[in-house]
Amino acid sequence: MKKIQYTIIMALSIISIQLQAQESEDYIEFNDSKNIVHGVYLGLSFYYGEIDGKSTYLAGAKIAYVANKKFEVGFTGVGFYSDQNSNGPFDNYDIYGVYGGLHLEPILFGDSAVSLSFPILIGGGAANYTTDDFDSIFDFEHTYIDDWDPFFVFEPGVSVLYNISSYLQFEMGIKYRFTSNISLYPGGVENLNGLSGGIGLKVGVFNLGKKR
Repeated sequence: MKKIQYTIIMALSIISIQLQAQESEDYIEFNDSKNIVHGVYLGLSFYYGEIDGKSTYLAGAKIAYVANKKFEVGFTGVGFYSDQNSNGPFDNYDIYGVYGGLHLEPILFGDSAVSLSFPILIGGGAANYTTDDFDSIFDFEHTYIDDWDPFFVFEPGVSVLYNISSYLQFEMGIKYRFTSNISLYPGGVENLNGLSGGIGLKVGVFNLGKKR
């Protein structure tokens, strides 16, 4: 009888140890850092929009880190040209400038081929005006370079992302730009607020740490 009891106790002990080991392995697997997918990329984008109801062209570049296909953080820079064709200190004038800052982008459905994201840019920039000739941006004799006016910018948006491969991602979306007031000249554009839409490409590695 004692031998049977001893055998039962030993069997239960072995089963208990095995269960604890299995739970420990599952716990380690769940928290294994290799399950987290990292990414880093360089992105280029082209947008068309408006400032004060006039056609505006924007080109941007960004570099960002992607955490587990759920969130991006990085830096963005944008150059823009607005075809104002309005009266000003010149016979006609347009506005151009640059802005940039912190890039934040929450991502939904990151594991799918098509996902949805909400990019946000927070930063600042500066704007100037020029004659109604795009080439005059580089002509210092016709552009008042000293009249750059700084501004704060907050630009939220919505984008659809398509994973072409592990190294290439296509995006298209819309965004709205909010800026602080500018005063390039009396009676001119008060701010650079405006809606824009466009496309872009992200080139990099999006699945670092993924188990094979």
